[in-house]
Amino acid sequence: MIADSTTLDARVVALGGGHGLHASLSALRRVVSDLTAVVTVADNGGSSGRLRGEFGVLPPGDLRMALAALCGDDEWGRTWERVVQHRFGGAGEMHGHVVGNLLIVGLWDLFSDPVEGLDWVARLLGAQGRVLPMAVTPMDIRAEVEGADSDLPDTRTIVRGQVQVATTPGRIVSIDLEPAEPVACAEAVTAVRTADWVVLGPGSWYTSVIPHLLVPDLHDALTTTAARVVVTLNLASQDGETEGYGPEEHLAALVAHAPALKVHTVLADPTTVSDPDSLAATVASYGAQLVIADVARGDGTPRHDQAGLAAAYRSIIDGATSTV
Repeated sequence: MIADSTTLDARVVALGGGHGLHASLSALRRVVSDLTAVVTVADNGGSSGRLRGEFGVLPPGDLRMALAALCGDDEWGRTWERVVQHRFGGAGEMHGHVVGNLLIVGLWDLFSDPVEGLDWVARLLGAQGRVLPMAVTPMDIRAEVEGADSDLPDTRTIVRGQVQVATTPGRIVSIDLEPAEPVACAEAVTAVRTADWVVLGPGSWYTSVIPHLLVPDLHDALTTTAARVVVTLNLASQDGETEGYGPEEHLAALVAHAPALKVHTVLADPTTVSDPDSLAATVASYGAQLVIADVARGDGTPRHDQAGLAAAYRSIIDGATSTV
């Protein structure tokens, strides 16, 4: 936990999924008084994929991770975070399932409303914020990939499914969703429109971050909101999804899928920036400011540090950050 525990009076919405969103939420809940997570719901693998296939529900895994990130630092919060993240072993039908996924799906079965079910899980966990899906119907990610077949490097093919897109060989040219116009979660749209700050990233760029910009009503909210948008860049490229990407390529991919998105701040770790002046010029060309801060764990893994992120977000939101 960061030393200064005073929260800022700001409404913040963080969008993404998986470990990236977990990192940003773990930091932001220590910084702001009003926090909402809007979570991607296109996962088709593992426990989430099995539950989605069996019950026809939204995949719960990324939602679970967001809820776990919002658990408090007291004994209740730490215990419930461990419980909801616990994955069953063994060799039977329960193998690989996660307690939190089952809890979420169980409450959905009781309430028949994904938002109400998630709100009840959040109350049980004592979550310091709200978790919402980006859409209320399951969907798949579809990517146009160049060179998926190494023998045909210039040929473009279509790859379907979150797991398949995340692990595809070749270069992702663009992504879209199936169905093409999924129904946005109304509460998520309202949260974005009424936010003071919106945080995009870090996370799997094509399968956790960009999909939010492809849900029509959510896209409209993100491109017209009066909130200031912060883009948190990844610490490394991701094999199969963004292989070879640096900060500039991550930004270009984001803007290509949402040219009308107005970015206020781009946050990067110094280990990812080879030429600060060049990156600052690129960021300025998008009408944004560049903030370089120590937000990596520094242990050799491409993971963000909770305290470092919290300090950077606090400085940005509080308006005291010096820019490059």
